[in-house]
Amino acid sequence: MKHEHGNTGHSHEHHHGHGGGSTRSMLTAFILTTAFMVVEGVGGYLSNSLALISDAGHMLTDAAALGIGLFAMKLGERPPSVTKSFGYRRFEILAALFNGMALWAIVGVILHEAYARITSPEAVNPVGMVTVASIGLLVNLISIKMLHAHKEESLNVKGAFLHVVADTMGSVGALLAGAAVWLTGWTLVDPLVSAGICALILYSSWGLIKDAVNILLLGVPEHIDYREVEEAIASAEGVCCVYDLHIWAITPGNEALSAHVVVNGDSSPQSKIAGDLALLLKERFNIGHSTIQLESDHGAAGCAVGGLCRVTGARGVCASAGSVVEDKEDCGHDHSR
Repeated sequence: MKHEHGNTGHSHEHHHGHGGGSTRSMLTAFILTTAFMVVEGVGGYLSNSLALISDAGHMLTDAAALGIGLFAMKLGERPPSVTKSFGYRRFEILAALFNGMALWAIVGVILHEAYARITSPEAVNPVGMVTVASIGLLVNLISIKMLHAHKEESLNVKGAFLHVVADTMGSVGALLAGAAVWLTGWTLVDPLVSAGICALILYSSWGLIKDAVNILLLGVPEHIDYREVEEAIASAEGVCCVYDLHIWAITPGNEALSAHVVVNGDSSPQSKIAGDLALLLKERFNIGHSTIQLESDHGAAGCAVGGLCRVTGARGVCASAGSVVEDKEDCGHDHSR
């Protein structure tokens, strides 16, 4: 839907809640994780396997993360209100950030336990360890299959997916460690494998945390080139220059833009320019929510000197100059004619 308000071109698409598929997948993964957490905890106690007990604690954190993720998804479906004009979709980003930080906390616990096992090895029952780890691997693979198809829909689902992947690596590590202890009696393989799993968890969770922080800081989405957008607007028909350009994401896949655009005095009607710019941003950059303030000149105090395009300190593009300029005083293009 496109709205036009005077000299402001405003275009946006409404994004509603997630599809039922991602919610069902999260719920199924939550149920499987919670159920196996109990099985693994009991199995670790009976086999005297600290690895299984630690992994059960890991799965407890995962179950909590999945539960928070489900709550965030449901809360994100609530419509905007007079106090929350963007709705509650950003709560999913907070949940994703929490999931990423929780993964790092898990790494700290695993490394602590690994160090304790290196300094004070303990005897374990490898048969029970292998059996429970095998069941855990199967459960995690089912959860991965269900979440994989939806992990790019939101950082929230991606965070849950990474938690399950970390669980899977833990199950594989416990399985390999149990098999090694069973065949060789070498107990140090367990903490060594755990340390390797920690490195993989840190690597996989870094991108999640970075993306969540970038969105919360209103950073430009990584897949959008700021300069390319800036130049595309400035080179559009009837446009002289653009300044105060801001690009951010409300949630992944729900990008927004605002900008001031100065147009030629003898150009097409401003309503047509606004519509053309909104269409350009949507088709070329997939930015569905754009707010563009159209101006025939820089009427604000201190911005116009002798009818010239001058915005001290503003970053923008002057189409007549044919290049990006850091300071509009370097541009000196007359928009009053």
